[in-house]
Amino acid sequence: MPWSNQSGGGGGGWKSGGGGGGPWGQGPGRGPGQQPDLEEFLKKGQDRLRQAMPGGGMSRPFLILIVLAGLAAVAFFGFTVRVDPDELGIVTRFGKYDRRLKPGLNYRLPYPVEQVYLPKVNFTNTEQIGMRGSGQNPYGGQAVVREVPEEALMLTGYGNIVKVQFSVQWRIKDAADFLFNIQNPRNTVKEVAESAMRQVVGQNKLDFVLTERFKENEAAVKELMQSTLDSYGAGVLITNVLMRKPDAPDQVIDAFNDVEAAKQDRQRLQRKAEAYRNRVVPEARGQAARITQAAIAYRSRIVQEARGEADRFKQVYEEYRKAPDVTRKRLFLETMEDVLVKTDKIIIDKSAGQGVVPYLPLGELSKKGGQ
Repeated sequence: MPWSNQSGGGGGGWKSGGGGGGPWGQGPGRGPGQQPDLEEFLKKGQDRLRQAMPGGGMSRPFLILIVLAGLAAVAFFGFTVRVDPDELGIVTRFGKYDRRLKPGLNYRLPYPVEQVYLPKVNFTNTEQIGMRGSGQNPYGGQAVVREVPEEALMLTGYGNIVKVQFSVQWRIKDAADFLFNIQNPRNTVKEVAESAMRQVVGQNKLDFVLTERFKENEAAVKELMQSTLDSYGAGVLITNVLMRKPDAPDQVIDAFNDVEAAKQDRQRLQRKAEAYRNRVVPEARGQAARITQAAIAYRSRIVQEARGEADRFKQVYEEYRKAPDVTRKRLFLETMEDVLVKTDKIIIDKSAGQGVVPYLPLGELSKKGGQ
């Protein structure tokens, strides 16, 4: 029979001549959608039929039917490939990109003419930098994470060492670029993430990295990573960058805590001094304004009084020029009136005998009567 097994090494079948298992030779491993070994398939089926049939023989029509069924199976499984919903089929023809396959059953030529790659384009991958661990503790409590110092220790803008641990979530944006433009996608994403974080941390001060503002670094790292990977044509989309709170290295954590405590004391004293200044300065400004206003009022009053006295003196002088004797007598009487009104008075009249004239205090009597 033409498909019978040959024990010798002569001819017959696709394996003759000591070559690979097929008319094109043996491919590099049986990948997704690769055509199975037809001769091996028929050989196994033939041996099973011989064992099942009595006498170890079979009729020619039955053998032809078996061969046709085998050929149909090989054609179906060798020329079709199944793409899952979370996958995207990338077909290469003789090693060159040809087309994409949507989820479902798709037709393709057998290997080595065409080969199909099935990257999971809807799966979110996670890369951890500076730490290793799933982030979940199966026994409850806090998650156990192993630190990787050679990745976590970074330098800030002023040469301070800080421990930064973070994770990057990414997925495939362009399957063809992802497969053919970069050799090791996961390692590339990880190295780009570490490089971007070191650049961002190196551009900032230690206080900026350690405070709550470190969340701003996540957006900066994500943007820098995306631009770098796009320049590589990696076909990768960075979906998220999640940082754990940065801290000082374990070797200097005690000294770092002392420095932080001193900084907090300094900030407390500064706030206390600012509060005292905010209380004293307005009071001093108010007092200065009050003194200034009082001085302005005093100046205005003195100036106005001086001007009034000057005007009065001018008026008196004009009257004096008109009648000097009368004016001089009037001034004398007014001056004596001002002086004598404040003293006790005794009137002596020489023409009244003894010279003492009884004084009747009419002014005081009128005041008592008024009261």
